[in-house]
Amino acid sequence: MPASGYSLSGKVALVTGASNGIGRAAARMLAAEGASVIICYNKGADRAEALLKELPGSGHRTQQLTVESAESIAAAVAATKAAFGKLDVLVNSAGFTRPVPHNDLDALDDALFDSVMVANVRGPFAIIRAFRKLLEDGGESVIVNVSSIAAFTGSGSSIVYCASKAALDTMTVSLARVLGPKIRVMSVSPGAVATDFVAGRGRPELEKLAQATPLKRVVEPEDVAMAIMACVTHLKATTGSYITVDAGRFLA
Repeated sequence: MPASGYSLSGKVALVTGASNGIGRAAARMLAAEGASVIICYNKGADRAEALLKELPGSGHRTQQLTVESAESIAAAVAATKAAFGKLDVLVNSAGFTRPVPHNDLDALDDALFDSVMVANVRGPFAIIRAFRKLLEDGGESVIVNVSSIAAFTGSGSSIVYCASKAALDTMTVSLARVLGPKIRVMSVSPGAVATDFVAGRGRPELEKLAQATPLKRVVEPEDVAMAIMACVTHLKATTGSYITVDAGRFLA
């Protein structure tokens, strides 16, 4: 019996950005609950293959997926359809940022602004659009978008990162309205997480940030993955909402 008591046996889950960080932790938990997991990666083929060998259960596979590329997304849809004929869980964990001081407007040039918005907003939308039919074929399917508290605090690695996650949250609400009843759409909003997602932010800085939160603990990738699992397995009557995973940082 899975740890949660909610088996995902027979379910198919696709996780973007699954070769590292939050996506990797989510892929592990989905597999542990019995799902067949499609480990999507952009450039981390070696990490994805290593994760594939570690996952419990069977039916897992890796899939190259560049969220900015329509051709790459189409290939992932075709491969998923051929292998499984449906999709039950989609976790949009892939994303991009680059630290830019908020007051340095000149450093946030058009090219960087566009690249973050394409990866963090257009990319997830394009993936949802492309996989919609397979998700509908899954029946009671769920999409979980990995967002950030930066969406509503306006404080994050860069102004454009905050803007992109705010857009992702709004898109989550809009999609929840139109994709029900067959598909639920949720966001999970972490604070600073112990991954290498933000360049130059190491464990000492995370520990310092944690001391300013009510729970005084660093948020680990597994903490966020557990919130993703709650969206999938427990929150059956919830759609269009977000779950904050920040050790209370937003309250501080």
